[in-house]
Amino acid sequence: MKVLGIESSCDETACAIVEDGKKILSNVVATQIPFHQVYKGVVPEIASRKHAEWILPVVRQALSEASLRPDEIDAVAATNRPGLMGSLLVGLTFGKTLAWSLGKPFYAVNHMLGHMYAAHLENDISYPYLGLLVSGGHSIIAKVNDFDDLEVLGTTIDDSVGEAFNKVSKFYGLGYPGGVVVDRLAKSGNAASFSFPVPKLDKGEHRYDVSFSGLKTAVIHQADMFLNKGFEKTNENICAAFQETACRTLTSRLFRAVEDTGLRTVVAGGGVAANSRLRSLLAERKDITCIFPPLKLCGDNGAMIAGVAYHFLKRGERSGWDTTAEARIREFKRGLANLEAFGRR
Repeated sequence: MKVLGIESSCDETACAIVEDGKKILSNVVATQIPFHQVYKGVVPEIASRKHAEWILPVVRQALSEASLRPDEIDAVAATNRPGLMGSLLVGLTFGKTLAWSLGKPFYAVNHMLGHMYAAHLENDISYPYLGLLVSGGHSIIAKVNDFDDLEVLGTTIDDSVGEAFNKVSKFYGLGYPGGVVVDRLAKSGNAASFSFPVPKLDKGEHRYDVSFSGLKTAVIHQADMFLNKGFEKTNENICAAFQETACRTLTSRLFRAVEDTGLRTVVAGGGVAANSRLRSLLAERKDITCIFPPLKLCGDNGAMIAGVAYHFLKRGERSGWDTTAEARIREFKRGLANLEAFGRR
């Protein structure tokens, strides 16, 4: 079964064709980074206009690289939430129109489920496991029971980790996208140069939660207060210390969930899953198995959307033609109450 997946939730126009939820026949991503770089962040109006301009050639290229005609695909899928509303509508409308014109099933897919599925495209992973979903908009620790069945254990109470990376990079004029730049500069810095604060969320329902607002404020506005003796305040040192604190904040909550649940497999997803320090910290734990997507599948891509849709297709489900876009998913609640917001349409 060949599924064509479209992803346009932010600033990448992406389309992929995946066979049986695993085999990637094509994976085309047109990035808008050069158009947003001057603003040091994504401009929604520019993003939606570029999606409208690029969506048809990107889909055509994906079909060409897979050596398929449109009528040879079995289903069409597109991201419908969460993301920038204008961007989502471009991919969703194109996907529904393409599916309707071909008489094929259509699937609206949650962007977050796509990121959590990305590692499955190149790995055989058994459920359940602990999922670490870290991106520009989300920081989530969840027990993953199935491709659309996530029990959220912890999330951020304020900023996402990806947002913190981007804001720090923007403040210091380091470049865009911030996560990539900070990771690169951190390799030349010393993580011990600053002692940035770590939030104390240790009790009750916040046992697995994270917070990055205080860390972001400390790095941007109070760095001199936390500079350790004998070190210089350089961009490289700031990046190294900030990245170390951010990654250890995530892994401390994740490892707590490992001990409490007894699950020894951790699967990561999202753009921050490409961070080299986060990967090395997880790899240091020899008593757990950590699985990451390849770097090309950490960022937004159509393959993860097609992969999720295949499993809906296999179950005989489909989305209605009246399915629309949602800029945000519904408010997170602990445990199974999340199913409606996170996976089930």
